[in-house]
Amino acid sequence: MNIDDIIIAREKMKGIVHTTPLDYSKTFSKLAHNEVYLKLENLQKTGSFKVRGSYNKLISLSAEECKSGVVAASAGNHAQGVAYSSQMLGVSGTIVMPKTAPLSKVLATKQYGGQVILEGAVFDEALAYALELKDQMNATFIHAFDDEAVIAGQGTVGLEILDQLPDVEAIFCPIGGGGLIAGVAMAVKEKNPQIKVYGVQTLACPSMKQSLLENKPVMVDAVPTMADGIAVKKPGQIPFELVQKYVDDIFCVDEMEIARTMLMLLERNKLLVEGSGAVSLSSLLYEKIKVKEKKVAAVLSGGNVDMNFISSIINRGMVESGRYVTFTITIKDKPGELQKVLSALAELDANIQTVNHQRMGKDIYPGYTQLEISVETKNHDHIQQLYQALTKKNYNVEMSHF
Repeated sequence: MNIDDIIIAREKMKGIVHTTPLDYSKTFSKLAHNEVYLKLENLQKTGSFKVRGSYNKLISLSAEECKSGVVAASAGNHAQGVAYSSQMLGVSGTIVMPKTAPLSKVLATKQYGGQVILEGAVFDEALAYALELKDQMNATFIHAFDDEAVIAGQGTVGLEILDQLPDVEAIFCPIGGGGLIAGVAMAVKEKNPQIKVYGVQTLACPSMKQSLLENKPVMVDAVPTMADGIAVKKPGQIPFELVQKYVDDIFCVDEMEIARTMLMLLERNKLLVEGSGAVSLSSLLYEKIKVKEKKVAAVLSGGNVDMNFISSIINRGMVESGRYVTFTITIKDKPGELQKVLSALAELDANIQTVNHQRMGKDIYPGYTQLEISVETKNHDHIQQLYQALTKKNYNVEMSHF
């Protein structure tokens, strides 16, 4: 493949996929000490960039191939892209997803018209089953990343960035199987070799980084990660070769850095971004590379987040920023004692969320009760003020931040 494939792909998908915004962020520019522009693929149709590659692949199929239907394997976003593209083109689509795929992504895939089969604990197991299924059905397999037409479709993200910010100096891009960064890097480097292209992975599954070290695609041991969209244990052969040729370096971020970045995007920029989409910005915020005072673009590759997970991210962020704490206090079990504790907290403007009584336990003596009071606070200093106010009243107080 070459850059012409990416240019042709862009022409073919005009009016089908969004040209997503490249949004300058004053907040993140200040925090990252660079001019930071966010490529908002979380606002793409189906909620991620994946629809680009899947649509480009499907329109390249012959009438005979379309008649037999297509099969794909995905942790979620490719599934939705294939389902959406298949429905648009009137092609039967079957998608195998791991049993651990977020429920929101499974439901969305079904709503786009895809037939969903849940198989395997991780993407790689779902992939193995999908390949078996493809042979049984005599269908065409739509690979999530190891396919030239898919890579060309993803590369249109790179062409858009060049149009939107011609003087961009560096692009940061998430890496799972490698399809997105392979396409983006080819598009960008063939147009302007001076632009740096950096990949970002999670420490939980650094497959492309390890593959580059070993000079071939290798399988890595992975642990669970909130960046499920890039939790691919072995990168594709085609993306690997393109990454070797075009990508300048790869960096890794940890789970807490991803979680904090997701929360900051939601709070500061009102952007809902999934873990795999947040890693590119996370690498800038946590200075994984010493890039300063440059015009940089971070690809926010998707925004399909399970709502239950979002609530846990928000709660964790509130705890980290000192805006939520739980006090455990032992008091005499008699009228008026609870009111004294609540009054002490209210005097310092603490917003009480929950109060639980526990009258039985190995550390609770007869005639006493243990309180668990969860409080919404202003910051860490405010928590210390509350703690000191309670201890001054001779209460035995323990704090927990979860």
